[in-house]
Amino acid sequence: MPRARVALLLLVLPLAVLGSSAPAPPHRFFSDASFWNQPLPARPEVDPRSPEMIAILAQEPTGGFGINLHKWMIPVYEADATTPRYKVARHRLTPEEKAEWKTDRETFGHGPGFDDGVPIPKEAVPEPEEDAHFAVVDWKARRAWDTWGFRARPDGTYESNTGMRYSLDGDGLYRTEDFAVRDGESIHFHGPSRAAGVPAIAGLILWDEVAAGEIRHKLACAIRYPAFQEFVFPATWTDGPVPGGIPEGALLQLDPALDLSRLDLLHGERVVARAAQRYGMVVVDYAGGSTLYGEGLWAHPTKSWKGVLRDRNDGLDRIGAEHYRVLRLPPVVRRGDAKRRGDAPK
Repeated sequence: MPRARVALLLLVLPLAVLGSSAPAPPHRFFSDASFWNQPLPARPEVDPRSPEMIAILAQEPTGGFGINLHKWMIPVYEADATTPRYKVARHRLTPEEKAEWKTDRETFGHGPGFDDGVPIPKEAVPEPEEDAHFAVVDWKARRAWDTWGFRARPDGTYESNTGMRYSLDGDGLYRTEDFAVRDGESIHFHGPSRAAGVPAIAGLILWDEVAAGEIRHKLACAIRYPAFQEFVFPATWTDGPVPGGIPEGALLQLDPALDLSRLDLLHGERVVARAAQRYGMVVVDYAGGSTLYGEGLWAHPTKSWKGVLRDRNDGLDRIGAEHYRVLRLPPVVRRGDAKRRGDAPK
């Protein structure tokens, strides 16, 4: 066949036939229309109090935002129709725990549908620190389950402090009115595993998406200075201990004008930083420092964060708090956990 004719045939063959179609992007949680998956507008409105709140963040002694990569993470296991299902019991509070949480309740809470059974792969273990987070997704059934305080009992059964079941095609949002939560107590008594009352997997940095070079959703972050009994959408509650702090649910943005190519960052860290510029970061919890959350890779022994991201003191946290801004806050709700108070920021 003449070369010119071969070239013409190659031009008209579908790309899929030639095997050069682009690979599908990695899974992301929740619907495309979800708040979590919406990029920020080109010129988002900055909150009038942003300089004040960023000054609070700048008090953090470790600098900018690190990434939890070795502990205080959330492992995400995959399940399907063949995965055994187990009834996960509610952890019964000890007298000491009741005193710590200032409650007369006997247990923390499980949300609707969680007690129907949770698919738990044989190799599944929770995050090893005391929070013991655990999540499992069934991509075919489009369901997710997450817990805080998940543990295997000596007799082979399971229990957890909290537990939620939700759709992977939903909006990834809860609503305060969905929970019979009392002012002053924790949202953990009603099912959510995050203190801000959002899904535990929302905003999680997944290995596959970093490896693919693009994160297409907002990021979850925790800070040392969340406001005492103040929260905003998408949070449904707060454990903030600091009067005058930053409300949980606040949306932060890394300055989109910051030239990431001029910074000494790993490729994966630039992927995360671009997401912080394009999608923003939601305050979802109180922590001992400013941090983002990487996926716990106990479910994926062939994957490692080494050489992909660094946790703190050497990576993304080189970008100081002054390069962030707080976007216009939704209406502030003045309720929340009153279990503890922190020192007011200076």
